[in-house]
Amino acid sequence: MSKIRNVLLVLISVTAIGGVAELKAQLVIRGQIVYSMAGEPIKDGIVVVADGKITAIGAANQVAIPAGVRVIEAAVVTPGLIDGHGTAGLSGIYNQPQDQDHLDSSTAIQPELRAVDAVNVNEELLGYLRGFGITTIHTGHSAGQLVPGQTIILKNVGGSIEAAQMVETAAVLATIGETANRKEGSPGSRGKQMAMLRQELIKAQEYLTKLELYAKKQAESDDKAAKPAEKSAAAEKKDEPKDSSPPARDLRMEALGNVLQGKFPLLVTANKSQDIATALRLAEEFKIRLWLDGAAESYLLTDEIRAARVPVFLHPTMIRAAGDYENLSFETAGKLVAAGIPVVMQSGYESYVPKTRVVLFEAGVAAANGLSFEQALAMITSEAAQVLGIADRVGSLEVGKDADLALFDGDPFEYTTHCVGVIINGLPVSEVKQ
Repeated sequence: MSKIRNVLLVLISVTAIGGVAELKAQLVIRGQIVYSMAGEPIKDGIVVVADGKITAIGAANQVAIPAGVRVIEAAVVTPGLIDGHGTAGLSGIYNQPQDQDHLDSSTAIQPELRAVDAVNVNEELLGYLRGFGITTIHTGHSAGQLVPGQTIILKNVGGSIEAAQMVETAAVLATIGETANRKEGSPGSRGKQMAMLRQELIKAQEYLTKLELYAKKQAESDDKAAKPAEKSAAAEKKDEPKDSSPPARDLRMEALGNVLQGKFPLLVTANKSQDIATALRLAEEFKIRLWLDGAAESYLLTDEIRAARVPVFLHPTMIRAAGDYENLSFETAGKLVAAGIPVVMQSGYESYVPKTRVVLFEAGVAAANGLSFEQALAMITSEAAQVLGIADRVGSLEVGKDADLALFDGDPFEYTTHCVGVIINGLPVSEVKQ
């Protein structure tokens, strides 16, 4: 098997793959070692692909390569990588006003802002990430306001939003701490932040109650209409509610109502231990599903986070240790995983070019500071897919799942290694020519 180790590499990228679902041709990927993330690594492994799905996987002496089918070879094969949370697609590669749509600073609370309305699936920054094997992106508005908006999960294929979208709304974002204090329109203290957030959640509870009462009245009215008349017209008119109209539709209340009803989690960026504790209390108070984001000082609250069964979308390992991140540790991922807490590696938001971290590198540094290779890889593949609720499609290489793969010419976590191929939905979207 040839190894691709060219010093000068030519990357051929396909930026738009809207017709991926129509792919009919078969493809075989062969790796000196295949990390399926669904079992032990497979030496001299074979992955067979047809119609965008994995149809077979196993050792070369167990899985026959169909005749006449193209074979792509690499030293290491992994599932396509998952960026657990970032802003790429709303933030662009050039750090210019025209490609920065990740944060609206006009007011502090805007849960109604949908990422699907703002993301550019053909943003060059997404293509940049694709070149590192990142095939799935959980992206949205950035921290910086108390409730900046929503997130979306995409296949990193470009083309149209319809072709790329996996989950239209994955979570509603919130920010607690210094970051939410600095922006125009936001509260000036942690106490004010929580008072404002709590008040909006109470309003959303009241909005849901009004909707429930209206639905109940409508059901009772329909039930009466279906029964034989037993009262006079005057008596029926007397029994009618004074106001039979539903409450006015409110997009903000709908979004927060979905959080209260458990349809979406609340993804809270909180880095100081006091802010993490506040987020846990808020989730308990309103019985909402919580995802912790950033969580720089989460190593101080591992017992509480585990007891609350809350996953952590951990800040990039190498993020700058300043502000609320001042007490970060390279060992946080290892400590959280050792404590039995689900951990997803995220790329965060960078205010400078190229506007994102690369989760491949961030997980690699975590692997050198308390995690095994497989544990670090899980943070950007199988564990990420489980937490995001998309494990039925991606995150591991198994028969029936989407054929999303990343191919490397060596250990993926070594800086001298190159990503030499990317497969999404069974279609090669990036290859390195020898």
